[in-house]
Amino acid sequence: MSYFMYHNKKIFFKEYGTGMPLLLLHGNSLSSKMFLPIIDDLQKYAKVILIDFLGNGCSDRILEVPDNLWYDEALQTISLIDYLGYSQVNLLGSSGGALVALNVALERPELIGKIIADSFEGEEPLDSFVKNIYQDRQSSKENQWLRNFYKQNHGEDWEQVVDNDTFAIYKHYQNHKTFFQKKLCNLKNHVLLTGSKEDEFMSGDFFERIYNQIPIQNKTICVFEHGGHPAMISNKAIFIPMVINFLEDIKK
Repeated sequence: MSYFMYHNKKIFFKEYGTGMPLLLLHGNSLSSKMFLPIIDDLQKYAKVILIDFLGNGCSDRILEVPDNLWYDEALQTISLIDYLGYSQVNLLGSSGGALVALNVALERPELIGKIIADSFEGEEPLDSFVKNIYQDRQSSKENQWLRNFYKQNHGEDWEQVVDNDTFAIYKHYQNHKTFFQKKLCNLKNHVLLTGSKEDEFMSGDFFERIYNQIPIQNKTICVFEHGGHPAMISNKAIFIPMVINFLEDIKK
C-alpha cells in the first residue's frame, strides 16, 4: 500500500490505470472503498487516484476530526497532488467528498481541471440533517448491512471512526456558516453537479433547486429521476459515460 505524510500522519492513496488523472474523494463516514463499483469502468479512460482522508479507511487515525473537516480534507488532497507532482487533476467527489473537491479548486485552482460534485447539500449545512445526525447515525450503526459496510471501509474500529465523523459534522454546524472557505462565485473551473430525485437524504426537487442557486459560473446540472445516495453509484450505468464525456469535452 502507498502512503504520503501529512502533519506526521500517514495518508493512504492508490493509483489505477493510465491517462488523465482523476482523483476520487469519498464521502463522510466512508473511505475510498466506496468507489469499488466504478473503478474498473473509470480506469479504462483515466488514471484513477484514490485517497483515504485522515481518520478513515487505511489512513492513520486521529484523536479528533477538526471541525472544518471538509477544508482540512481539501488540504490533504492538495498535499497528495503536490506529492504526486501533477499540475492538472480532475476531481470527482461524492457527498462530503464533493465539498472537499470544491474547496480544493477554490484553494489551488491551478492544480485542478474539471470537477464532478455529486449528491451534496449546497453551500450551507441543512438544519434538519445536522440536528438529527446523532440519532440517524445511531440508527445506522444498528443496521446490520450498514455495520458490515462501515467495517468493510474502516476495519474493526469502524464505530469510533463513525462517531468521530459525527461529532466533527455537528461541531462544524455549530462553528461555521458555510462549507467553503472562499466564495464559490470565484470558481472558474467547469463543474458537473449531479444528484438523484430519490436520494434518501435530499429527495424530490432539492438538488435542482439548490444547484441552480449555487453561484458557480461554469456549471452543468444533471439530476437523475431514480436512484439513491449517492447518485454516482446508484446510477452507475448512466453516470460513468456522462462523466467521461464531460471530462473529454474541452469546450464544455
